[in-house]
Amino acid sequence: MFKVAKMIYFNYGHRLLGGHDKCSHLHGHSARVEIEMSSAKLNRKGMVVDFFDIKKTIGDWIDRSLDHKMILWSKDPLAKLLKKAGEPVVLVEENPTAEMLARWIFGEARRMKLPVSKVTLWENQDSCAVYSES
Repeated sequence: MFKVAKMIYFNYGHRLLGGHDKCSHLHGHSARVEIEMSSAKLNRKGMVVDFFDIKKTIGDWIDRSLDHKMILWSKDPLAKLLKKAGEPVVLVEENPTAEMLARWIFGEARRMKLPVSKVTLWENQDSCAVYSES
Protein backbone atom coordinates (compact mmCIF):
# COMPACT_ATOMS: atom_id res chain seq x y z
CA MET A 1 0.00 0.00 0.00
CA PHE A 2 1.28 3.44 -0.96
CA LYS A 3 0.48 6.42 1.27
CA VAL A 4 1.01 10.16 1.01
CA ALA A 5 -0.05 12.94 3.34
CA LYS A 6 -0.60 16.66 2.92
CA MET A 7 -0.70 19.22 5.75
CA ILE A 8 -3.18 22.05 5.45
CA TYR A 9 -3.38 24.91 7.93
CA PHE A 10 -6.44 26.99 8.76
CA ASN A 11 -7.91 29.07 11.55
CA TYR A 12 -11.40 28.69 12.96
CA GLY A 13 -13.50 29.55 15.96
CA HIS A 14 -16.09 27.49 17.77
CA ARG A 15 -17.55 26.62 21.12
CA LEU A 16 -18.83 23.37 22.53
CA LEU A 17 -22.22 23.15 24.18
CA GLY A 18 -22.97 20.80 27.04
CA GLY A 19 -20.60 21.54 29.89
CA HIS A 20 -17.14 21.58 28.34
CA ASP A 21 -15.69 24.12 30.83
CA LYS A 22 -13.41 26.59 28.99
CA CYS A 23 -14.47 25.21 25.62
CA SER A 24 -18.07 26.29 26.20
CA HIS A 25 -16.90 29.88 25.53
CA LEU A 26 -16.22 31.24 22.06
CA HIS A 27 -12.58 30.61 21.21
CA GLY A 28 -10.34 29.94 18.25
CA HIS A 29 -7.76 27.47 17.01
CA SER A 30 -4.87 27.56 14.57
CA ALA A 31 -5.55 24.14 13.13
CA ARG A 32 -3.37 21.79 11.18
CA VAL A 33 -5.04 18.99 9.28
CA GLU A 34 -3.09 16.05 7.90
CA ILE A 35 -4.92 14.34 5.07
CA GLU A 36 -3.57 10.90 4.27
CA MET A 37 -4.22 9.26 0.89
CA SER A 38 -3.68 5.57 0.16
CA SER A 39 -3.66 3.36 -2.90
CA ALA A 40 -2.47 -0.12 -3.78
CA LYS A 41 -1.44 1.19 -7.21
CA LEU A 42 0.17 4.38 -8.44
CA ASN A 43 -1.50 6.56 -11.07
CA ARG A 44 -0.07 7.23 -14.52
CA LYS A 45 2.20 9.91 -13.01
CA GLY A 46 3.64 7.34 -10.59
CA MET A 47 1.82 8.88 -7.61
CA VAL A 48 -0.99 8.05 -5.20
CA VAL A 49 -2.26 11.55 -5.91
CA ASP A 50 -0.39 14.74 -6.80
CA PHE A 51 0.12 17.01 -3.76
CA PHE A 52 -0.97 19.93 -5.96
CA ASP A 53 -4.29 18.16 -6.63
CA ILE A 54 -4.85 17.66 -2.89
CA LYS A 55 -4.30 21.38 -2.31
CA LYS A 56 -6.54 22.41 -5.22
CA THR A 57 -9.42 20.17 -4.15
CA ILE A 58 -9.84 19.54 -0.44
CA GLY A 59 -7.38 22.32 0.42
CA ASP A 60 -9.45 24.89 -1.47
CA TRP A 61 -12.63 23.53 0.14
CA ILE A 62 -11.11 23.98 3.61
CA ASP A 63 -10.03 27.51 2.69
CA ARG A 64 -13.51 28.46 1.42
CA SER A 65 -15.61 26.57 3.95
CA LEU A 66 -13.71 26.53 7.25
CA ASP A 67 -10.85 29.02 7.31
CA HIS A 68 -11.56 32.06 9.51
CA LYS A 69 -15.13 30.88 10.11
CA MET A 70 -17.01 30.52 13.38
CA ILE A 71 -18.25 26.91 13.35
CA LEU A 72 -21.25 26.46 15.62
CA TRP A 73 -23.86 23.81 16.36
CA SER A 74 -27.16 24.88 14.80
CA LYS A 75 -28.68 24.64 18.32
CA ASP A 76 -26.27 27.28 19.64
CA PRO A 77 -28.24 30.34 20.78
CA LEU A 78 -25.42 32.63 19.56
CA ALA A 79 -25.63 31.38 15.97
CA LYS A 80 -28.47 33.64 14.81
CA LEU A 81 -27.05 36.67 16.60
CA LEU A 82 -23.61 36.26 15.02
CA LYS A 83 -25.09 35.64 11.57
CA LYS A 84 -27.27 38.72 11.93
CA ALA A 85 -24.17 40.74 12.84
CA GLY A 86 -22.57 39.64 9.56
CA GLU A 87 -20.04 37.26 11.08
CA PRO A 88 -18.89 34.30 8.92
CA VAL A 89 -20.76 31.52 10.74
CA VAL A 90 -20.95 27.92 9.57
CA LEU A 91 -23.71 25.88 11.19
CA VAL A 92 -23.36 22.14 11.74
CA GLU A 93 -25.79 19.56 13.08
CA GLU A 94 -23.74 18.52 16.12
CA ASN A 95 -21.16 19.92 18.50
CA PRO A 96 -18.24 21.19 16.35
CA THR A 97 -15.60 19.05 18.03
CA ALA A 98 -12.23 18.19 16.52
CA GLU A 99 -13.58 14.68 15.94
CA MET A 100 -16.57 16.03 14.04
CA LEU A 101 -14.37 18.29 11.90
CA ALA A 102 -11.96 15.44 11.07
CA ARG A 103 -14.91 13.27 9.94
CA TRP A 104 -16.39 16.15 7.92
CA ILE A 105 -13.11 16.82 6.10
CA PHE A 106 -12.72 13.08 5.44
CA GLY A 107 -16.23 12.96 3.95
CA GLU A 108 -15.62 15.97 1.73
CA ALA A 109 -12.36 14.48 0.44
CA ARG A 110 -14.16 11.21 -0.28
CA ARG A 111 -16.95 13.13 -2.06
CA MET A 112 -14.23 14.67 -4.26
CA LYS A 113 -13.16 11.13 -5.21
CA LEU A 114 -9.80 11.47 -3.44
CA PRO A 115 -8.32 8.21 -2.09
CA VAL A 116 -8.44 9.51 1.51
CA SER A 117 -7.64 6.95 4.19
CA LYS A 118 -7.22 9.09 7.31
CA VAL A 119 -7.68 12.66 8.51
CA THR A 120 -5.90 13.97 11.60
CA LEU A 121 -7.00 17.37 12.85
CA TRP A 122 -4.70 19.14 15.31
CA GLU A 123 -6.52 21.85 17.31
CA ASN A 124 -3.23 22.91 18.85
CA GLN A 125 0.30 21.56 19.25
CA ASP A 126 -0.61 18.68 21.55
CA SER A 127 -4.25 17.74 20.89
CA CYS A 128 -5.62 16.01 17.84
CA ALA A 129 -8.55 13.94 16.61
CA VAL A 130 -8.29 11.22 13.97
CA TYR A 131 -10.95 9.88 11.63
CA SER A 132 -10.62 6.89 9.31
CA GLU A 133 -13.07 4.28 8.14
CA SER A 134 -10.79 1.32 8.79
